[in-house]
Amino acid sequence: MDKKNSISERIPQWAWVLISLCVAILLWYILSINPKTARSFPFIPTIFEALKTVLDRGILAEDFFSSMLSVVLGFSLGFVTAVPVAFLMAWYAPVRGILDPWIQFIRNIPPLAYVPLVVIAAGVGRKPQVIVIWLATFLIMCVTIYQGVRNIDNTLIKAARVLGAKDGDIFVKVIFPATTPFILTAVRLGVSVGLTTLIAAESTGSMAGMGIRIRSFSGSFEVAPMLLYIIILGIIGILCEKFIKFLEFRLTGWQERREE
Repeated sequence: MDKKNSISERIPQWAWVLISLCVAILLWYILSINPKTARSFPFIPTIFEALKTVLDRGILAEDFFSSMLSVVLGFSLGFVTAVPVAFLMAWYAPVRGILDPWIQFIRNIPPLAYVPLVVIAAGVGRKPQVIVIWLATFLIMCVTIYQGVRNIDNTLIKAARVLGAKDGDIFVKVIFPATTPFILTAVRLGVSVGLTTLIAAESTGSMAGMGIRIRSFSGSFEVAPMLLYIIILGIIGILCEKFIKFLEFRLTGWQERREE
């Protein structure tokens, strides 16, 4: 057992990533030549042909920027509303008693279910997209940050009060630093939810966007460009994850981490 562990520890992280990528490409190739799955999983050369096609049409850049604008706006609204609501819920029992049941109720409803209501209330276009993404990201980030505030060691708060700290001082010097890891976790989850909600959000009458384009390709059975867009969304998610991990390392370097 020790020998196996020592061998695996000698292999650098980039090598494991490369091995994983090679296995995924091999599996993809097998699916692309299997008669039952070949139509659903065209291989890499076909995906590059689809990339050239959408670039020639001039739709990829338009779809990308349209979708990212909706995600950024919806996520930003979700974050700036989730942080104060989560802290108020954790700090004041009356606020928690009023808001918590509704947050728990709404967060269990799939975004696709309330899309028609949003369209009726806000019309079509960018506005309902942002509202749907805002609602989805707000709920997940609010719950995550709330749990982080509730899990703060109460001894720290009591010690601060004994030393004469007021609520404002406790928030700035105790609560906020202690909840920074949870806030970053909430950001990570919020970005993920924002991207996964994109297809539902863009079903509100969008003229451009990666989500609505995937639905369009699906309806016309254009599998290669549809798979291309799915891969691009996955790459965007990975890049966002790496960036948030970088921020986490920079902002919470004091936090003890398990060795990977």
